[in-house]
Amino acid sequence: MSPDGLPDASKIIDAWLDANGPALVAWRRDIHAHPELSRQEVRTTELVMAELSAVGLAPRRLPLGTGVVCDLGPAGEPRIGLRADMDALPVTEHTGLPFTSTVEGASHSCGHDAHTAILIGVAKLLASAGPLPVGVRLIFQAAEEVMPGGALDAIEAGVTSGLGRIFALHCDPRLPVGTVGLRSGPLTSAADHIDLQLHSAGGHTSRPHLTGDLIYAMGTVITGLPGVLSRRVDPRSGTVMVWGAANAGSAANAIPQEGRMRGTVRTGDHGTWATLEPLVRSVVGELLAPLGVRYELSYFRGVPPVVNDEVAVGMLERAVAAIGPDAVAATPQSPGGEDFSWYLEQVPGAMARLGVWDGFGAQVDLHAPNFDLDERALAIGVRTLAGVVLNARSAAGEPLELTPPFAP
Repeated sequence: MSPDGLPDASKIIDAWLDANGPALVAWRRDIHAHPELSRQEVRTTELVMAELSAVGLAPRRLPLGTGVVCDLGPAGEPRIGLRADMDALPVTEHTGLPFTSTVEGASHSCGHDAHTAILIGVAKLLASAGPLPVGVRLIFQAAEEVMPGGALDAIEAGVTSGLGRIFALHCDPRLPVGTVGLRSGPLTSAADHIDLQLHSAGGHTSRPHLTGDLIYAMGTVITGLPGVLSRRVDPRSGTVMVWGAANAGSAANAIPQEGRMRGTVRTGDHGTWATLEPLVRSVVGELLAPLGVRYELSYFRGVPPVVNDEVAVGMLERAVAAIGPDAVAATPQSPGGEDFSWYLEQVPGAMARLGVWDGFGAQVDLHAPNFDLDERALAIGVRTLAGVVLNARSAAGEPLELTPPFAP
């Protein structure tokens, strides 16, 4: 213990990891072998409930049946929130690991098995650490991999009530194990989906002037929408529109009656995100107006960008710097989406990128069927999140003021 009665962070974390490192790996491997898709995380929820209950905590299942929330530490507010996502992807695993997925068509190819195992470890470590400088809320969230994301379900259940800051980790195969990527401001991008269905009377390809040439209309939108957006949106916003699917027709000499296109629109700027849907609708209408086809455009708003709070990043940096002199790494903004952003619409906080590359061979990207991680990163994750909590005090030993304005 330190002179003020609070735990010495590094000693507490070292001791816990020395005693429980193998268990941390075992939790990750168990979850990895039994992946569950979004809103189906029943087994994983039961595992979390059991492990937290085993150390005297009082976890609560979230109202939709999957996901867990658990408070510990001093009563009162504000608390520090720590979030991990639990769901798997509908991707068949090709790693060949001894603990490979036992569920056909599902795998933890995004590292959520590690996120969950790390937060279980943090929960157990903090439960054994003696008096904490601040109250903590553990949030094990379901359904991150679907849009607009299970974070909204958790927020509706009240998990952000009384939080002063919230933190999360995400595996990053571009960073070597032993490092944690930190960035203030935008970390990810907003990600929306477009579904465009086109209708024509159809006809013979020798007489396109007698009908609406649906394939030509599709081509006009396929090239025109990304091009017009690039001229109507500030390029500094990092906005990009990409089609992922386009389907129509089956005969070379027949103009089809139906066509469908699907794609994504992403932006790194929160203000731009608010303008994209009306802009996309306007541009699609203008492109198709002279072509004699009818259309139905469904625009699905996904998630806003993760925008890291500067103070929260400072708290992370303090925890990561204690790991070692080279542990803190810079990290760029990503065009990917992450529903942790919904929490940051309610509470200031930050997400860090956890290096999981072993330093050998190719850096296999997230969502790839052969993605794997260096399990040494699990301990780094525990050190980071537990360190944020245990170091949440001033140089004089007073708990840090978690509500804005705040000076670390």
